[in-house]
Amino acid sequence: MKKIIALLFVLGSLHLTVSAQDKAPANPNSPEIKFESETHDYGTIEFASDGSYAFKFTNTGKDPLIITDAKGSCGCTVPKWPKEPILKGQSNFITVTYDTKRPGPFTKTVTLTSNANTSTKVLTIKGVVKTQEQSEDLTPLRNTNSLSPMEGQSK
Repeated sequence: MKKIIALLFVLGSLHLTVSAQDKAPANPNSPEIKFESETHDYGTIEFASDGSYAFKFTNTGKDPLIITDAKGSCGCTVPKWPKEPILKGQSNFITVTYDTKRPGPFTKTVTLTSNANTSTKVLTIKGVVKTQEQSEDLTPLRNTNSLSPMEGQSK
């Protein structure tokens, strides 16, 4: 019984120690990255078209914002970001380019790392890329096998 009480005491002490180690308050001068939008929907786009989109952001903090890394969720999504510090109140762009030679629906992300209070941000792109055949032939496809015998006949 004494062992159980001692174990409970140790666990209780450990819980109090961990609870007391709250995160330090955020630096009020830290940079902060604020995007106009963190998601872009391309809708339906042509095969092999320009798959680039520029996400606009602003440093809403006080200290200069430094983006240290940007990684696409796969090799088909390539981000470009400013390497120079973004000063308080300044805006800039993260350009994301998707490889539109991959037909079908897609949802991809870019993870940014910076010195902001919120040090990691995730941007999302999504859409549907037409097949090469759909993009080359602009006339709608009509399946004549699905027509009933009465369709297309005059009365």
